[in-house]
Amino acid sequence: MNKAEIHTTAAAPPSRREPGRRLIRQIARRYDLYLMLLIPITWYLVFHYGPLYGLQIAFKNFNPGKGILGSSWVGFEHFQRFFDSYYFWRLLWNTLSINLFSLLIAFPVPILLALLINEIGSKRYSKLLQNVTYIPHFISVVVIVGILTVLLSPSGPVNMLIQALGRTPTRFMESAAWFKTIFISSNIWQNMGWQSIIYIAALSGINPQLYEAAKMDGASRIRRIWHVSLPGIVPVIVILLILDIGQFMNIGFEKILLMQNNLNLESSDVISTFVYTTGILKGEYSYTAAIGLFNSLINLTLLLLVNRFARKTSDTSLW
Repeated sequence: MNKAEIHTTAAAPPSRREPGRRLIRQIARRYDLYLMLLIPITWYLVFHYGPLYGLQIAFKNFNPGKGILGSSWVGFEHFQRFFDSYYFWRLLWNTLSINLFSLLIAFPVPILLALLINEIGSKRYSKLLQNVTYIPHFISVVVIVGILTVLLSPSGPVNMLIQALGRTPTRFMESAAWFKTIFISSNIWQNMGWQSIIYIAALSGINPQLYEAAKMDGASRIRRIWHVSLPGIVPVIVILLILDIGQFMNIGFEKILLMQNNLNLESSDVISTFVYTTGILKGEYSYTAAIGLFNSLINLTLLLLVNRFARKTSDTSLW
């Protein structure tokens, strides 16, 4: 072998199999850690990716007796039926408006609560405030709706106070105009303490020397919050905002269904409750599968757009 051949051999690129072999050696060396991944991977495969097989019934006239494979294809017929229905715009508007108002009003509340807890000098009072705001999260949704029904009933404490002020009592739970206000405000009360935990944890990771430096520069408490605390938790805020927008169309039907009645149906009828009542109770599986797929596609589109926007405008994104 001459010198030119030796030089060519030495300059040859590494084998394409080398990264794969390196990964296999790493897995073999720390196999115990990788074995721990089997449980979550199996859970996602069985309960998240496995059911995707059933999405094809959205394009079929599903008959439980014939099964998924035996049912006939109908294409986009169920989607067209939903888009042409008289209740399409009502369901879409109620779903979008509840989620939009929740995002604008409810999302900042845990951040403000975390900042308040972080600024309380007394450990005793900060722990007390945390415990008081955490407790509602562990109350059952059924109990929450029961409390709302008692408090807001025509003979309840709220209407008794209204009568004492010389005003006419209001049937809050039967009013379409009050439904969204009651639903969103009760969600804030129930979840703000629990959702603030991650912000409190992020605030605890901020270097205390930054606060000391700001104090030395004469910054007031508001200035320290604005220039030290908030920038320190911005990455967490962005990630949680992206995740919330990725679930924008998902409200959850349990609480709405418990609060729903014929008098407030104009404001309380959303996609999730319609899918439950029409698909599960009435057995229109293909039709509601198409509606659910439409709902999920909107969530996916919003998630991709918001994540891309966050990646372009900041250094924080999901991927």
